[in-house]
Amino acid sequence: MPETVGFIGLGVMGKHMAKNLMKGGYSLVVHSRSGGSVDEIASAGAAAARSPAEVARQASVVITMLPDTPDVELVLAGPDGVLSALRPNSVVIDMSSISPVATRKLAAQVGARSSAMLDAPVSGGEIGAINAALSIMVGGDAEAFARVKPILACMGNPERIIHIGESGAGQICKVCNQVAIGGALAGVSEAFALARKAGVDASRVRRALLGGFAASRVLEVHGERMLKGDYKPGFRTKLYQKDLRLANEAAAANGVAMPATAIVTQLVNALVASGGANLDYAALGTVLFEMARVDENKSQV
Repeated sequence: MPETVGFIGLGVMGKHMAKNLMKGGYSLVVHSRSGGSVDEIASAGAAAARSPAEVARQASVVITMLPDTPDVELVLAGPDGVLSALRPNSVVIDMSSISPVATRKLAAQVGARSSAMLDAPVSGGEIGAINAALSIMVGGDAEAFARVKPILACMGNPERIIHIGESGAGQICKVCNQVAIGGALAGVSEAFALARKAGVDASRVRRALLGGFAASRVLEVHGERMLKGDYKPGFRTKLYQKDLRLANEAAAANGVAMPATAIVTQLVNALVASGGANLDYAALGTVLFEMARVDENKSQV
């Protein structure tokens, strides 16, 4: 019989992930700051809980999908939090993108309650969450990972659910993911700015580049968003700004120079400062288009 799963955090991605767990046959207990999202999932058959502690009392596996480190710390270790009611032999899966250092501290607290915590951040955005096609990078106990992999497979591509290593390794992997995306995002933005400034159709440039070594998911998906000027958020810039903060903190802690990421961070900071915090992070391109003094609507897909 499938385990009862608790899900805390029904935001842009979380609500779709929760729905996919129900499609996979799991009984679900949900909690979120957004009452509307809770009502939406409850109407599909989930049980609604009034607090994280109430989720922990009813579920043997508790998933969190929250914006930032303080949110996860509050939900797990705060008043009426998960840890106050966690049952022995439970598994806590944090699918948020948070500090690796905080992750390891929380995992130790969960371990002290005869349970296991996995850090399992994701990549794929809202589209991946809707289609149960997320990439999931997991840190923590290997036995706990094996136990919950069928649960993770309801939300992600089974071939892209990877056990990275010990506690915190999943979060480090997510940081690496965001660093790699940032470089590609800046490169695509600069390429489009150059094409437009030179009077060349950027949409044709994109189609040509997709056939060669410059091809990437960033060029395919975010490049299309830039050409259409459609920045409806699949992943908000303010969350990417947070992830880059974590990346720079991890780099400093490990003595790694990341000059390209430092530049991307400043471009993202400029986008947020100009009012773009809630746009999709593909809107980073608008900063470079403005710097080049080109019309971002000059060519369309």
